Amino acid sequence: MAAFGSLSDRLNDTFDRLRGKGKLTEADITSAMRDIRMALLEADVNFKVVKDFVAKTKERCLTAEVMDSLTPAQNVVKIVLDELISLLGASESKLVFSSRIPNVIMLVGLQGSGKTTAAAKLAYMLKKQGRSPMLAACDVYRPAAADQLATLGGEIGVPVFRGDGAHPVEIARGAIREAVDNLRDVVIVDTAGRLQIDEQMMQEAVDIKRAVKPDQVLMVVDAMTGQDIVNVVSTFAERTEFDGVIISKLDGDARGGGALSVRAVTGKPIKFVSMGEKPDSLETFDPERMAKRILGMGDVVGIIEKAQEAADAEQIEAAQRMLRDGLTMNDMLDQFRMIKKMGGAKGILGMLGSRVTRQMGNLDNLDEGVFDRCEAMINSMTAEERARPSIINGQRRARIARGSGTTPADVNLLMKQWGEMNKVMGKMRSMQQQAAAGKKGKKGKKGRMPGIPGLGNMPGMGGMPGMGGANPFGGSEMDMLREMERQMRK
Repeated sequence: MAAFGSLSDRLNDTFDRLRGKGKLTEADITSAMRDIRMALLEADVNFKVVKDFVAKTKERCLTAEVMDSLTPAQNVVKIVLDELISLLGASESKLVFSSRIPNVIMLVGLQGSGKTTAAAKLAYMLKKQGRSPMLAACDVYRPAAADQLATLGGEIGVPVFRGDGAHPVEIARGAIREAVDNLRDVVIVDTAGRLQIDEQMMQEAVDIKRAVKPDQVLMVVDAMTGQDIVNVVSTFAERTEFDGVIISKLDGDARGGGALSVRAVTGKPIKFVSMGEKPDSLETFDPERMAKRILGMGDVVGIIEKAQEAADAEQIEAAQRMLRDGLTMNDMLDQFRMIKKMGGAKGILGMLGSRVTRQMGNLDNLDEGVFDRCEAMINSMTAEERARPSIINGQRRARIARGSGTTPADVNLLMKQWGEMNKVMGKMRSMQQQAAAGKKGKKGKKGRMPGIPGLGNMPGMGGMPGMGGANPFGGSEMDMLREMERQMRK
């Protein structure tokens, strides 16, 4: 289950009960707050945080403005969303870079918190942003720690300064000299993991910080630590002042309560969260988007950003052609490959929120291999069949199935998906034409979530919405997706 999955389900069950009542009484609000309190406690959120959160939320919900409104239940959801955003930090807390070259970012944390992996992911993110990072392997205690960092650095094309045999403080200093000599503008110092009670190791972190004077000190904490995250962060804050937190392995904890507790108890902002194993799975922490995901509203903006990152100029041009002329099987192939670059169906569906994922069951059971089978089927088609899928008759489908090691039924489902995606493109084309003419597009039917461009039924996934064709366009199409996000909040 995805991060916050259990909490999202519990909160949405509570909201559904409120929506079923129409006009709300004080008893209804009290009962809902009791359910929210239990949901937060079961998600391992700090008790004091839960107490304050529920008290503020209840006070706002009992106002006449909410109770006497035509849509009181929806107002309650909005208040919970606002309070969650405030709890998580109200605004995005970005890295602050100085004019110094190189900027130094120091990572600290307990043993096993995922620090080394987080260092590589952060380097990969900064590299994509146009910077020239270098990694410094200052963990001289864990066996093969430097080798692990060197391997990760090699995978993402970022150099690693090792200084084998030297003291960690000297390695950090050497990395900075090396960065200056090679025009590297950021050094990420990966320090050794330590125990809270290990005074010598805690002092070493202080010594490294004093020696290299980092621009940012980030503490990496494991989401699986749960409520104890608060104690870990507080203990480190007493010895080594730091600027923010990276929460690792958030995708592995369906409760996620620790992440909700950090800012409120310690005052330290969450800078990044790690949502997977791949180098690009580190995300800048955005309180509003995270709060929406917790409440099952999804993160459409995040999907847009991933689509834009995965798309290049040729793909954007192809997308505009698809909107104008419809999809070919070559286009379908490109869409499947883009999905993989965006983190696969599980990653994308996880961003759509619990309203979608609850309808599909456990996302861990999704068959990502369906994309490989679809690619095999398309690769078994002739050039003419790819360009003009409408000519594929029964005989051709049987041949394609034999050539790809699939069944005619699989080919039929692929053809159905192609047809559905073309229908979506036709609707988008109509909406774009209406927008260009200054008219409002048609709204989706009540009770149905507006469709994302390219979402149809992916063959082999039992009716799961297929993620072929996340919108990499811009302009009015981007506006349509943002409007969809607003609709999801209703």
